[in-house]
Amino acid sequence: MDSNAIVVGVDGSDEADRALRWAAGTAARRHEPLHIVHGFAPMAGFYGAGLPVLREAYEAFVKAADDLLAAAERTAREAGGPELTITAGKLHEAGPVALIEASRTARTVVLGCSGTGGFTGMMVGSTTVEVAAHARCPVVVVRGRDEATGPVVAGVDGSATSERALGTAFEEASWRGVPLVAVHVWADADIAGPPGTVPFLVDWSEIEQDAQRLLAEQLAGWQEKYPDVVVERVVARDRPRHQLLSWSTRAQLVVVGSRGRGGFRGLLLGSTSQALIHHAQCPVMIVRPDAV
Repeated sequence: MDSNAIVVGVDGSDEADRALRWAAGTAARRHEPLHIVHGFAPMAGFYGAGLPVLREAYEAFVKAADDLLAAAERTAREAGGPELTITAGKLHEAGPVALIEASRTARTVVLGCSGTGGFTGMMVGSTTVEVAAHARCPVVVVRGRDEATGPVVAGVDGSATSERALGTAFEEASWRGVPLVAVHVWADADIAGPPGTVPFLVDWSEIEQDAQRLLAEQLAGWQEKYPDVVVERVVARDRPRHQLLSWSTRAQLVVVGSRGRGGFRGLLLGSTSQALIHHAQCPVMIVRPDAV
């Protein structure tokens, strides 16, 4: 596959087909290549076993996989147009392994929110979570509304992973030509301490001002780099998942880090990113740290 390609996993399911069309359209608009991946490992242990029936069964699986990829290429061509560069690979590995390996040189990996077939068990909470947790590039989970309208929304919490996600969100908003909504939230529990304690003397207006300053500091360098992007700042006393799920009803893409300030070291996916890939009403991009 070409380096820096947009990679999409296919398995013949309707959700994978939606992801394929989204990936092809995105690749065409970005003038970047599309690489279609099918993780293929059924009955691999029987290959060359010398049993005619098993060989025939294996050959039937191979033909089915080849047919699936051929159909996927036709769908991608229809969605991406004649100028789109398309490659495809039938990898003799399970779906998650194939996609994680492809992510080493990809720009983005794109998945449907559920699936069947070659990516067996490709449901939110299994393959999708595994790839989002381990990929070496951003992962987009295509879900929710089909129409690509509204701003790009980024979750900002001051963590290093959030900083990288914010830069990715600016780049996405810039090439799409849409505004960026930067959302930073704080909650009573962040200030109150252990459960059962009551912050009688907390100055909530000062806490909000601190949150505004943190968001402004995070945005400053990126706004200089992307002066074409109109930014709306949102600071709210809420939980991140609540705000971002609400914004997903009117966004065309929500971008978050794989885990934020609330995650302990070694946590691969935080509660906010998990909530979004399960419940968001638009595609979600999960951005991993540089070092994984």
